[in-house]
Amino acid sequence: MNSDNLLAVASDWQEEARECLLKENYTRAALLYEQAIEAEPNVKSYYWQLGLMLLLQGEEAEAQTTWLLGMAEGDPEEIEQWTQELVELLEAEAERQRLRKDYAVAWAVRQHLREINPANLHNLLHLMALSILLDAYTGEEPHSLGVIELLNSNKPLSINHELLMQLWKSVLDYAPLHPSTLELTEACLVHAQEPLIFIDTLIHFVYRIAYLGRQFPLAVKFTELGLRLDQKHPELLLTLSSFYQDVGESAKGIEMAKFAYSVMEKLADKVYACHLIIRGMMTAGGYADEAYSTFQTLKSLVAELIEQQPTDLDSSSTVRLFSSIFFYPYFQDTPQENIQIRRQIAEICQSNVPNYAKEQIEKCRQRLSSAVKTDVPKKRLKIGYLSYCLRRHSVGWLARWVFEYHDPDRFEIYAYLLGSESKLTQDPLEEWYTGKVFKARKLGLQGPEVAELICEDEIDILVDLDSLTLNTSCEIMMLKPAPIQVSWLGWDSPGIPNIDYFIADPYVLPESAEDYYVEKIWRLPQSYIAVDGFELDVPRVRRDQLNIPNDAVAYVSFQRGYKYNAHTVRLQMQIIKAVPNSYFLVKGLGDEESLKNFFTEIAESEGVNADRLRFLPIVATEIIHRANLGIADVVLDTYPYNGATTTLETLWMGIPLVTRVGQQFSSRNSYTMMMNVGITEGIAWTDEEYVEWGIRLGKDTVLRQQISSRLRQSRHTAPLWNGQQFTREMEKAYEQMWQRYLDSHD
Repeated sequence: MNSDNLLAVASDWQEEARECLLKENYTRAALLYEQAIEAEPNVKSYYWQLGLMLLLQGEEAEAQTTWLLGMAEGDPEEIEQWTQELVELLEAEAERQRLRKDYAVAWAVRQHLREINPANLHNLLHLMALSILLDAYTGEEPHSLGVIELLNSNKPLSINHELLMQLWKSVLDYAPLHPSTLELTEACLVHAQEPLIFIDTLIHFVYRIAYLGRQFPLAVKFTELGLRLDQKHPELLLTLSSFYQDVGESAKGIEMAKFAYSVMEKLADKVYACHLIIRGMMTAGGYADEAYSTFQTLKSLVAELIEQQPTDLDSSSTVRLFSSIFFYPYFQDTPQENIQIRRQIAEICQSNVPNYAKEQIEKCRQRLSSAVKTDVPKKRLKIGYLSYCLRRHSVGWLARWVFEYHDPDRFEIYAYLLGSESKLTQDPLEEWYTGKVFKARKLGLQGPEVAELICEDEIDILVDLDSLTLNTSCEIMMLKPAPIQVSWLGWDSPGIPNIDYFIADPYVLPESAEDYYVEKIWRLPQSYIAVDGFELDVPRVRRDQLNIPNDAVAYVSFQRGYKYNAHTVRLQMQIIKAVPNSYFLVKGLGDEESLKNFFTEIAESEGVNADRLRFLPIVATEIIHRANLGIADVVLDTYPYNGATTTLETLWMGIPLVTRVGQQFSSRNSYTMMMNVGITEGIAWTDEEYVEWGIRLGKDTVLRQQISSRLRQSRHTAPLWNGQQFTREMEKAYEQMWQRYLDSHD
């Protein structure tokens, strides 16, 4: 039977061919098109279809040969028309395969489209998108496919803007750190038809790579691109100011914060911008007078905001308010005032949360209404620890022992790891934590979503380790996802009404604190923190390298730029001046030149030659930092914000410490730690005592040796170095908190 007869018998052969395509019977469909070509060789569409069937069978060379055969002997105009027909056929098939989620086939079809027309941007964008869906995207595609070059060209382009934006978002998600992603973003800028939506997407992205991936230098570059679309965009300005400060470009961070302050319209946003100005100055160090003046401006703005009581704030403005008052305890040891301000700001935030998180609030309320059950005392308590800092961070190093020693028979431990994304970063300490808990959840920084998850996990006691150091943690605690909520370790109390307890001890807060704290103070019997010790590396600094004689007295202060202030530094210089052959070693997270100028000016004003100052760079790891502490004869603490982790490290290293005790939590950290290792020498209650102890410890070598010996012995006996005992005390506190909760709901 000849071809004509075959097609006559199968008069509906084209429908059959279509059915074969849909059922993936490409061999039968190809046979039908071969017969059609034999019967009607001048119908070019049969060649296009036959080539497609061969391509779908993986016979790419045969497919191309068939298409070329169909175009043979055509004039240029005909070939152009036939090429367009083939392109339309392949485009339709590629899209059909994509919708079927057969991405590999769709990608293969589009590769042939690329060969036909290499500059078809629409097809190239689809090829990039398909490579992401196939998990085959390398980051080289924007250049290898010519997409960036086309977007940057001055040629008129036919652009599907929706497709371009979708692809850009996919690339941001899939390859956030690849260099081409920044280049692609820059190329997309001029094609952003809706700049505000583009900027909103960009802001979410830079938060992700900065706070989840700790990629602050890269976040700066992306944020700077956003400002090309809107030079006065409030969120971009505030964000970029913060990022500049985080990468050590303090002067630019301060300048950007001042500009942001000048263009902010809402009072709440002006408050935050003013905070960023202070943050920049405090991060750099050395801006004492200007920082204090700006702090007075901040206090006036906060007072105005409290009087205004705004109720129309969006999520960003609401959550940022928490950190806006972060620096109060760095400037003033007035806990009653500081905590009252925190409470008033927290109440403003609480009143604005329903503006954007009604659904989550309702879910949390429903969970709390059903939390109490008659058999609860017999079950394992679910304890959830919430933190951004369970990684290589002070909180991460200090909280380890509670996780190490928790009793799994009595407690089911959950870790809510905020700002954690394995695609962006790997942190060994964070991985250690995930292996120590019943369930670890790696999460972003979307507070309402995290609160909802905590509700679903039915956590009994939620312990926040961040306080005002992270806005998201405060937001989550405001939503009240657990029946009992506790603040511990990361900072002072945040003043949030929905937090029930603040963990302290007999020393770190005076008895009068009960009168002004919002949360109930839960005092552990000895210390609010204990560790089993610290790992050490080999010291990387030597006296001869620093040109310090071996018989000299080395005073040390290794703190953040935040904690240095002119008043305390003057006291420290008085000590150096009074102790012959003494030197002062400074290391701080801040602007190196600014810190040098700050200390040098104060030293010279106090009659201390700048030659007696030494400035040490930041080291790569914590274990090197601790080892380097060994160069010190005496550590001089900061005030009104003491050391915390640095104090523990100092005492563990057996080094005498001089601390100035105040009234607020942050000015009593070193005091409680020294009391819990049995050392009172160096505890000063006035500025005069601080200087006296500094001079005495510098001049009395025997006393220093005695203190060092007692500190080394304390490793075996002191509560501060007994993580297991401390964990039992924490667990007892949790059980008592829960019992009180049950009793209150009888």
